Amino acid sequence: MVLCDNMQKSAQDYLKTIYSLSKNEEGIVNTTDISQKLDVTPASVTEMLKKLSEEGYIKYSPYHGSTLTEKGLKEAQKVTRKHRLLESFLSNVLRIGNDKVHQEACQMEHTLSDEAEESLCRLLNHPDTCPDDGKTIPACDLPFSNCEECVQLHKKGLEQVGKRDKNLVSIKDLKNGTYGKISFIRGEHKVLQRLLDMGLTPGTQIQVIKVAPLDGPVEISVRSSKLAIGQNIACNVFVEITN
Repeated sequence: MVLCDNMQKSAQDYLKTIYSLSKNEEGIVNTTDISQKLDVTPASVTEMLKKLSEEGYIKYSPYHGSTLTEKGLKEAQKVTRKHRLLESFLSNVLRIGNDKVHQEACQMEHTLSDEAEESLCRLLNHPDTCPDDGKTIPACDLPFSNCEECVQLHKKGLEQVGKRDKNLVSIKDLKNGTYGKISFIRGEHKVLQRLLDMGLTPGTQIQVIKVAPLDGPVEISVRSSKLAIGQNIACNVFVEITN
């Protein structure tokens, strides 16, 4: 982000907050919700939203709300991914208490480099959800179709592989009626084989028919057939939205 360090941290906090709150059908987040979530005054929120809008990270309309642009979504997913990976590391590896994990991750997420993020993901064996609240860890932005490719290329010492152009969303987080193309599958070989047997492979077009509440299955359409998949699978299959 083209901002000074302190401003960058604050801006990333706002983008992460908008991302976490934008789960309604329109993806619109109002100023009051952001103010309450970050514990800052509405006036301060409005000032930052205007700056983020000028930078192209959000679309902001006074008295209506804010939505992330593609640019803003990319940044929000990046910092959210770092935060949730750090929570997994602090909780599962360092055994830090749950009452401290979130705040520690908030402090560290802004300084964790992309290289360290990638190494942390491999160390943790590509975790799929946050241990604190069970929310999906966003996909990395490396141009791989699965985690096995990442592991194998890393073993070969290949460090510069570029970045993925498109933002990806897990099937679990898609809204009813959304179309998408599978671009990335997270997990080890057994997971990949299981999804292959189900016809869920990179490049496959899918449509979400219904996301059941209370961690119920996600019903999707694949090659004119309906398929119900568990949330534990849905959170590991990422698509590029096509509608």
